[in-house]
Amino acid sequence: MALQPDYRYGAAPGWGRASAADAASIDAGLRSYMLRVYNWMASGLLLTAIVAYAIASIPEVAQLFYTVVRTPRGIGVAPTILGWAAVFAPLAFVLVLSFGINRMNKTTAQALFWLFAAAMGASMSNIFVVYTKTSVASTFFATSGMFAAMSLWGYTTKSDLTRMGSIMMMGLFGIIIATLINIWLASPALAFAVSIIGVVVFCGLTAYDTQRIKADYVEYSYAEGTDEAAKRSVMDALGLYLNFVNLFQLMLQFMGVRNQD
Repeated sequence: MALQPDYRYGAAPGWGRASAADAASIDAGLRSYMLRVYNWMASGLLLTAIVAYAIASIPEVAQLFYTVVRTPRGIGVAPTILGWAAVFAPLAFVLVLSFGINRMNKTTAQALFWLFAAAMGASMSNIFVVYTKTSVASTFFATSGMFAAMSLWGYTTKSDLTRMGSIMMMGLFGIIIATLINIWLASPALAFAVSIIGVVVFCGLTAYDTQRIKADYVEYSYAEGTDEAAKRSVMDALGLYLNFVNLFQLMLQFMGVRNQD
């Protein structure tokens, strides 16, 4: 959705003839809606972390998803069939939510979000085996700081980030293609370049998505307590969640310290 270059409440779509009382009402509703989105995102991340840590901490469960291998760089993992299923399960949930959200009620959408977060936890459980817990924690906090800064910028900036969002999406497709190619090339240099570009891309997408969420609310003014507002908050949280998780995984390439035994 295109935004006005000078984005501010008074200039947002549909606000030109709004009274001061209407503006104040929408402003309060926007803050409430954004808080709900961030709460959904944070709750999803918490569930993901709990599931990932629980699987990694129980050897009998962990071995169902992967086997531990030793590489010249340190500890690694080889996914089992169930492990590969866990890797692709989050994508399936994202597709179902994205294409089926209009036919769902809010309870179904919310349940699928929780299942998605749990599946993502299963797919990411190996990070607690591959990387030291200290480096995982430090990377998480660094990612949180970057995410918060970019999201705050996206929320407060008066600049139109639509063009930047389009560029970031093209960069994302480029990253996906380069990653697939590197499965066969196994080039450390290409992997490093992908990680660098990926951090830039997901930082940009975080700012863009935050502004988009804000603009959508201002334009459509989702009524509190409706199914539409509940479903949109889940989908908006999903977008920010994916930005955070991808940024975190890319940051691990720089900050993660591998276990050696």
